[in-house]
Amino acid sequence: MEISGIISAVVIGIVIGVLGRLVVPGRQRIGILWTIAVGIVAALIGSVLANALDVGDTDGVDWIEWLIQIGLAALGVAALDRSKARRR
Repeated sequence: MEISGIISAVVIGIVIGVLGRLVVPGRQRIGILWTIAVGIVAALIGSVLANALDVGDTDGVDWIEWLIQIGLAALGVAALDRSKARRR
């Protein structure tokens, strides 16, 4: 993977993580680095799921893939927030 691919994965992870965090109601007790990590993982898994479901192949923005990624990021943020809340 080239450096441009790594940078774009981090940028997309930031966007997906922040959008996923906005979807979850209330205050989350996780940091920005966890949000980025959840966003990157959600973006990767969401892309694989969208390709497996064959929902892509559009000329413009693939909105269904974005919705899958944001939904996965919201689930990841909520799960991580709950696991941190239990430790306290």
